[in-house]
Amino acid sequence: MVTLPLDGVRVLDLSRVLAGPFCSMTLGDLGAGVIKVERPGTGDETRGWGPPFDARGQSAYFLSTNRNKVSLAASFTDPADQALLLELIAGADVVIDNFLPGVLSRYGLDKRMLLAAHPRLIWCTIAGFPDSARPGYDFVVQAESGWMAITGPIDGAPTKVGVALVDVMAGKDATTAILAALAGRDRGVQVERSLEITLAGSAAAALVNVAQNTLVTGADAARWGNAHPNLVPYQLFDAADRPIVVAVGSDAQWQSLIAALGLTDLAADPGLRTNAGRLAARDSIVDRVATALQSRPAAEWLDLLGARGVPCGLVRSVREALADTEASAETGVAPAAGGRIRRPPPLLDEHGKEIRKMQWSALDHLPIPLQRGV
Repeated sequence: MVTLPLDGVRVLDLSRVLAGPFCSMTLGDLGAGVIKVERPGTGDETRGWGPPFDARGQSAYFLSTNRNKVSLAASFTDPADQALLLELIAGADVVIDNFLPGVLSRYGLDKRMLLAAHPRLIWCTIAGFPDSARPGYDFVVQAESGWMAITGPIDGAPTKVGVALVDVMAGKDATTAILAALAGRDRGVQVERSLEITLAGSAAAALVNVAQNTLVTGADAARWGNAHPNLVPYQLFDAADRPIVVAVGSDAQWQSLIAALGLTDLAADPGLRTNAGRLAARDSIVDRVATALQSRPAAEWLDLLGARGVPCGLVRSVREALADTEASAETGVAPAAGGRIRRPPPLLDEHGKEIRKMQWSALDHLPIPLQRGV
C-alpha cells in the first residue's frame, strides 16, 4: 500500500466546530496522526448540533469534519490534564486552535512560549477577525465580507451561501499554510511557525474576480442572482421540465450555443461575436436563449449542447449530487485533496485511556477500525 504523504506527522487539534476540524481532518486524510482534544462531558459543540443523529447518537454535523482522528477528553483547568497537553505539544509537529486571544495562555498553554521551547513546532490559530476578540461565526463574516451583498435575487434580500463556506475556505487556507510550513521546515528553510488564519481574511481573498472588478472600476459589486457580471449568457434557464444552467465562457462556445438552439440570426450579428457586445445586449440575448430552451426537456438540451462543447448542467438536489459521489453516512464525502479514510469519527474520549498511557505512541498501537456503520 502506498504511504500517505503526511504519514508520521503528529497534529494536536485543540479546535472545534468547523474550520479547525475541517483542517485537521484534511491533514488526517493525508496521513497525519491527529489527536482531537475535547471538553470532558460535552466535547466539541457540534456533537450536539442535531438532529439528525446517527444510530450511535453522533450528529451529522460532527461526523462531517472529524474522521481520521482519535479523541481525548481533557480539561484545561485540571493540572494533570494541563501537564498531559504540554507533553503532547512537545511531541507534536502541528497544533491547531481556534480559541479567542489569551484563553489558552490562562491555562499555561502560551503559544509564543511553547513555540520558543519547541523549535520544530508549527502552531496555527484560526480566528474570526485579525487582532480581535470577536468570536468568528461564518454567517457574520459572510455579511461583513461582502458575500451576502452579491448573493441572492437581484431585487431580493442579501443572502448567505447555503454551505458554511467561509469556515470551509478558512479550513482549506489553514491546511495550505500548515503544509507550506511543514515543507519549508523539513527543507531547513527558516519559516514562520506561528500561523494565523482568519475567517475574514479567507472570505476577502475568496472574492477574487468580484473584488478585482471593484478594484479596477471603483464601482461597487452588484447582486446578479444566477447571472454573471462579466459573461453572457452564463446563468440559470428553465428547460421544458426542470432548470438547467448554461455557462458560455468563450466566443466559440457562443457560436456553438446559438447553432444548437437554431438562433441563426444571432450568429449573423457581428455585434454579438465578442463577449463585450453580448454584455451590452444582455437582456435581449437572455430572452432569446430562455425562449429557445423552454421548448425541450433538460435531458435533450444537455445532450445537444454537450455534443457541441457548450458547458451546461442540471440543477440537482443534494441527494441527486451525492448519488454520483463516493460518500458515507459515517465518514462523509470522500477526500477531495487525496488521501484515504482510515478511521471513522471518534466517540467522545474514545481513545483517552490509551493516549493518557502512551501519548503519541498510542497512535501506533490503536487498531484501525473498519467503518462501523450506522
